[in-house]
Amino acid sequence: MLTRPIPRTSEPLPIVGVGTWQTFDVAPAGPDLAPRKEVLRTLFEAGGKVIDSSPMYGRAEEVVGVLLKDMQALDKPFIATKVWTSGEAAGIRQMNDSAAKMQAPIDLMQVHNLVDWRTHLKTLRAWKAQKKVRYIGITHYTVPGLDELAAVIRAEPAIDFVQFAFSINVRDAEARLLPLCAERGIATLINQPFDSGDLFRKVRGKALPAWAAEMECASWGQVFLKYILGHPAVTCVIPGTAKPEHMRDNIGAGLGRLPDAAERKRMAELWDGL
Repeated sequence: MLTRPIPRTSEPLPIVGVGTWQTFDVAPAGPDLAPRKEVLRTLFEAGGKVIDSSPMYGRAEEVVGVLLKDMQALDKPFIATKVWTSGEAAGIRQMNDSAAKMQAPIDLMQVHNLVDWRTHLKTLRAWKAQKKVRYIGITHYTVPGLDELAAVIRAEPAIDFVQFAFSINVRDAEARLLPLCAERGIATLINQPFDSGDLFRKVRGKALPAWAAEMECASWGQVFLKYILGHPAVTCVIPGTAKPEHMRDNIGAGLGRLPDAAERKRMAELWDGL
């Protein structure tokens, strides 16, 4: 899989990971674990690393921890999770609980949807200095949230990562956040790359454009992901899935070449014309 450097450290990060919202919120024992284990195995075998979760995602953190331990793969992932509560003590307690559930070192701790971000970033700056986490970040998922994220980035130079929604259909981040991240040397994680599934509904029954093969895209999903990954300020995209076949298809977007600016423009024009 292709990698991009994390700007703060130049550590190479594989460009396709997996999100766990809804998809990993299952019982931590039983038949639902098998396909999710295969999703992680598929990710690792392709050279992927990034697993993104949150206490907001129900049992997802615990399920990830159970699977990693069972696979003897606690050293393989780049673990990103979040703090999603108010108050210093509550935040510390929740972050410690997340580390215990996931059973692997937390690489990136993010403030989920900017909830009490000033309090949690103060804690996380100290944790990073103590090497309890390697990176700290902030997240949101709405278009209005982009301006909030930008304001925090300008105010807080310690931020290493920012996570937000971006797709070929919702392109606001290209103008409102990605240039700032590039300027400030901040890594980006992209959520909702398929716009909650709306992209697939729009192209159902439609053939891939002839030029998709030129970009080494074998599916609409790969077209959508390569559009995002073609932007040089995007570090990693984290589509959520519990299906190994979807994980394999997503990984295909992280292989081969990525579209340049002219090709991305053509992709956007195609989408706008559908």
